[in-house]
Parts: sequence; C-alpha cells; structure tokens
Amino acid sequence: MAKPIMIQGTMSNAGKSLFAAALCRIFSQDGYRCVPFKSQNMALNSFITREGLEMGRAQVMQAEAAGVEPSVLMNPVLLKPTTDRGSQVIVNGEIYGNLSATEYFRERKRFIPDIMNAYNRLSSENDIIIIEGAGSPVELNLLKDDIVNMGMARLAESPVLLVGDIDRGGVFAQLLGTLSLFEDKERDMVKGLIVNKFRGDRSLFSDGVKILEQRGGKPVVGVIPYVNIDIDDEDSLSEKIKSGCDGLIDIAVIKLPRISNFTDFDVFRQYNGVSVRYVSSPNQLGTPDMLIIPGTKSTISDMKWLRGCGLESAIKRLASEGVPVFGICGGYQMLGKSIYDPDGAECSGKTDGIGLLNISTTFQGEKTRSQTKGIIRCGDGFFSVLNGCRFTGYEIHMGISEGTVNHFLELDNGKSEGCFSGNVCGSYIHGIFDSRDVSVNLIRALFNRKGLSFDDIGIDRETYKQTQYDLLADTVRKNADIEMIYSIIEKGI
Repeated sequence: MAKPIMIQGTMSNAGKSLFAAALCRIFSQDGYRCVPFKSQNMALNSFITREGLEMGRAQVMQAEAAGVEPSVLMNPVLLKPTTDRGSQVIVNGEIYGNLSATEYFRERKRFIPDIMNAYNRLSSENDIIIIEGAGSPVELNLLKDDIVNMGMARLAESPVLLVGDIDRGGVFAQLLGTLSLFEDKERDMVKGLIVNKFRGDRSLFSDGVKILEQRGGKPVVGVIPYVNIDIDDEDSLSEKIKSGCDGLIDIAVIKLPRISNFTDFDVFRQYNGVSVRYVSSPNQLGTPDMLIIPGTKSTISDMKWLRGCGLESAIKRLASEGVPVFGICGGYQMLGKSIYDPDGAECSGKTDGIGLLNISTTFQGEKTRSQTKGIIRCGDGFFSVLNGCRFTGYEIHMGISEGTVNHFLELDNGKSEGCFSGNVCGSYIHGIFDSRDVSVNLIRALFNRKGLSFDDIGIDRETYKQTQYDLLADTVRKNADIEMIYSIIEKGI
C-alpha cells in the first residue's frame, strides 16, 4: 500500500496545487510510483479522461507532472458552481445532481465510501500518494463532517505539510494562526511548514524561519521562491486571469462571470510578442487582434450579463470590423441565435444569442463527455489559415447546437463539429489551440495582418509543459529539504 503525504494551505491560492505537483515530479524522477489525489475539488476548469469521465484540471496537471495518465480516481468528487449558492456535483466522473450549498454540506458524508474506494485503489497500485487539501483547513464553521482537509488526512492516516503564501503578506499570521486553530490531534499531524512565493534574498528570512519554528513547534521544511512557471492553473484567483501584458499581438478573452476552462488559452503565452488579457467591460476591450469568448458553466445567465454590460454590442462591432472572433463551448453557444434550457440543465430559461453564427442551442439533461481529434477544414475567411491542421481535445457540454452551418472540423469518428462564418468561428472542442500547427498558424496569421514578421515556431505544447514541470521540481529540490519530506512520509503520523 502507498504511503501518503498531504499538502494543505492556509488559504486558497497559497500554492498547494503547484507544491503537490512538484512533489509528484520529484518522486517520479526518484523512481517512485506516485499519484495525486484530491477527495473534493471545486472548480469550473475540468477535464475529460480517456473513459469519458470528468475530473478537476489540478489533478490532471499533477498527474502529468508524475508522468501518469489522469484518472477520475484522483478526484472522486468535483463541484462545479452554477450559482453563488449551488453547484453541479460530479461523483466518480458522472453527474450526481445539482445541489445547493446547504444540501451538499448535509449530504457530503455519503460520498466518503466513493472517496475511500478511489483512494484505496490508487494506494494498492502506487508507492506514494500526494493528497491535496482545499482552501483553509480551519474554516471553523465548515469543519463538521469535513472530507477534504483534516477529515481526509484522518481517513488516510496521512502526515500533513502546511503551505503559507508570503507574497500576499501575513505569512506568520497564516501559518501560526492556522496551527493555533487546529485541535491538538490535528496539530500533531502537521509535520512541517512551507513558506511559499518568497521574493528576494532568502538569507534575510533566516530569523523568520526561527520564529516560525519556535512559535509553531514545527520545522520549516522549505522556503520556496516566487518563480514564473507556466503551468495550468485552475484557481479563479490565478494571476493569469487577473492581468495581461503588452505584446505585438493582443488577444482578448471575455472574463465571463462563470468562466470555465480558461487554461484553453495558456498556449498563446508561449509565443514571443503575444499577450493574453481578460476583460469584463467594453472600456477594457478596445480593439484586440483577436477576441475569444470562452466556456462557462451558466451560458444563459452569462449571455444576459454580456448583453447587460454592453459587451455584446462591442463584440458585434469588432466582428463587423473584421476582428477574428472565436467561441469555445459556452462561448460558441453564445455566438449563435438562441439558447434554450427547458429543463434547467444549467439555468432554466431562454435568451437570444449574439447572432453571429447560424446555430441555435437547446440544453438537455445528458452531458457530452469525450476526448476527440480530427482535422480542420475551414473553406474561407480568416480561420482558413488553419486548413489541414490536426487537433486533439475534449468535449464537455450539456447543449446541442443545430443549424444550417459551414462545419469546420472533421472528427476522426466521421462526424463534423463547429462552424464558421467569415471571421467568426466556434467549436465545442477544449484544447483545440494546443496543437502546435494550430497555434503557430493562427499567431502567424495575426502577425501578418499587422504587417509584422513571425519566426517563432514554438515547441510542442506537451514538450513545453514537461520542461515547466522539470523547472518546478528543480526549484523545489533546491529550496526544500526533500530528505526530511521523505522521512516524514516514512514515519507517517
């Protein structure tokens, strides 16, 4: 059976996902069979496995770092917020139902058998399991029947490393305050502290390490520097979604209220001179070189938001001026004429779409979940630069879109998908830009439209990600006591 180590954080976005990924890479490099595990994840960024099951992208990223195929066993419970008070609950990769927060907290103990079945199956096949917690482990009003932080640590009998984010300030309050709020037995399970995202000269923090160890009674296992690593980040607080940078080519992504799978656009950041920025108002939008409408978990409500804030009119204006517009999944549905959800699969009701594509979407109870691949056949218009490009990706959506359209994707299963009209294009395929041919040809065309030369052919997306995982592991090896972590794993609780 595998030996576990659990990574908990003092708050959301403290860096526990990336630290867990670093350990996945390090243990794999050292010859161990290791896998990630998160009993309950809340995220709108999800992934479809080879079997057609749905899981959170953080564990997909960590599985890639470990060099293993993503499995829904690594994330048995996934919560996808549909409103401020409710979520679609995914259990073992399948839809369990839409529950309010109150309903979920009342029922979550019933998922423990599913969680432990997944955990035990992974444990029987591996040497080490790296468990990730969620948010803060000491939200006192939520501790009853906890299944993701110390509740999971107790179930797995796992030692815990606690990660604090010094970049956001208050790391002493974060770490020492969290320790003080644990019950005695839980505090004993914490075997080490991690100070994450440190900037500057580490020697200047030597006194800080001593203070944490003296007052917390726990060793500081690592002080990890702030490092720019381009790895998929599913957290809604991600710096990628909060800002962009200046570039010769400006790609604008609409920051929908329920935006999902914004990792679809990370590939563009690999290219020199290309910026990706997220906008939520017409004033921010300006005139980009390309506009993308991403996926969303609440298509109708986000379409109404788009109309109400004035972005719908701005999108129509840009399209009429020849700016390339691309919609993915929910964004594709919004580009059509109408969206209808008769049974409340996502958000009951009906609304007009933007009307730039000749499709109408009807939501149904059954979710489409599949990995797919094929070839692009876009006869004319701006996106014809992608003709002949191979792509791989996955579909995850509730709606069926129909109309008299020009399909632009030929799938290997013989079906057609997506549609285009001039400089406007849409598809259900997440990850369609990850193919090097697709992203290179698209970026080159955007450069050419501005009379600029483009000679950055880039590298394969998968190869690029592997270099980033190696960089992450190397950074953590140099700044954490890996031998102490191995010792903590060996000794257990």
